[in-house]
Amino acid sequence: MKPDQIEIVLVEDNIGDAKLTIMALRKANVGNHVELLRDGEQALDYIFFTGKYADRKADYAIGLILLDLKMPRIDGIEVLKKIKSDERSKHIPVAVFTSSQEDPDIKECYRLGANSYIVKPLDFEQFANTVKEAGLYWLMINHPPL
Repeated sequence: MKPDQIEIVLVEDNIGDAKLTIMALRKANVGNHVELLRDGEQALDYIFFTGKYADRKADYAIGLILLDLKMPRIDGIEVLKKIKSDERSKHIPVAVFTSSQEDPDIKECYRLGANSYIVKPLDFEQFANTVKEAGLYWLMINHPPL
């Protein structure tokens, strides 16, 4: 996948975290298109072309999903479960990006097929660096199947 074809789907309900994540990705020149979705229901509709995204054109291949866990409507664990259990989407790398350091959450996410589990740093610089490094790894270094 060429860098100009990469799409990052950011599923995040906290607007401050979302803005900081997008800023860090853009500063690192990682991904040309970041799609922000504010809850799990929007994420599933977007990924599976349903609901308000039923007519969405697949102009970009999804190269990475950054997924928060604690969200309204449908939580991140349920979103992860649906993504990884569907043939159309199970190959998409999903990096859980959350403030939860709870061992049951970590174990459950990996059991469901998460590719990575990243705890959001509280420090601004560490947060930005973590996003940059995760984006660089999953979109530039990692080689997913075509």
